[in-house]
Amino acid sequence: MGAVIAAEPGMRVAAVGSRDLGRAKAMAATLGAESAYGSYAELCADPGIDAVYVATPHAQHLEVAEAAIAAGKAVLCEKPLAATMADAERMVRLAREAGVFLMEAMWMRFNPLIQSLAADPRFGEIRSVQASFGFALPYDPAHRLWAPELGGGALLDLGIYPLGLAQLLLGMPSGLTMTGSLAPSGVDAEAGGTLVYPDGRRALVDCSLLATYPNAASVVGTGMRADIETPFWAPRRIVLSGPSMEPEVHELDPADNGYAGEIREVRDALAEGRTESAIMPLDESLAMMGLLADARRQIS
Repeated sequence: MGAVIAAEPGMRVAAVGSRDLGRAKAMAATLGAESAYGSYAELCADPGIDAVYVATPHAQHLEVAEAAIAAGKAVLCEKPLAATMADAERMVRLAREAGVFLMEAMWMRFNPLIQSLAADPRFGEIRSVQASFGFALPYDPAHRLWAPELGGGALLDLGIYPLGLAQLLLGMPSGLTMTGSLAPSGVDAEAGGTLVYPDGRRALVDCSLLATYPNAASVVGTGMRADIETPFWAPRRIVLSGPSMEPEVHELDPADNGYAGEIREVRDALAEGRTESAIMPLDESLAMMGLLADARRQIS
């Protein structure tokens, strides 16, 4: 992300913060940043900073975002917005009370192919979404994805993408049924389930740290379908097809990825005085946190 920020017109990486000053200095040198700090509090206190990108483990999102908001800095926070619903609600409340920009960095929403797909009227009514994200990760209780104290688990890190695609295209479900298994550390190692809607629409989602899945997605509407090739959360190619059309292949300009879209949204929001994003609204981030919490409860 730092390289993307540095490449965007009108933006620069002013400073890097880490609990490890040596790591901060090394990254600052790589990105051409003027300053490096050994604490997030020092970083947020820098008067030369307008916005803070939070890329810490999930459980630390609130700590860093809270310091940035208190200092009046705009915040772009990696997904999920927080490790818990309570943390996410606090972040949103603090940002809104302070009138400070806050956005979840859900890069899938800023991918031009996904944006075009979501806006295409040729789908008619979307009836089904299917998506998976899984890979085999050797168990290591110290690894952030296996450690509960760091916000580990398949759902928060991987499942948010299949769930997020369903949320974007179908909205929030009326019901969720989720099954899965737990790792020895207690975090969810895998999860799969169905999101249901009052009119019969549905989404089938899978995520796993135990096995490699297709990591692709399909969207089926009454007028057209889309096959989103792997990785569906950052697609480079989507194929559209239907009974009354020749297959269409849409490919992504390599320079126009979701990371760049996130950064441009932050830049434009600050220039326009906006405190929330219409592309990734805070209410939808909170709704997703609720969905993730429900899924995790069903597995635990």
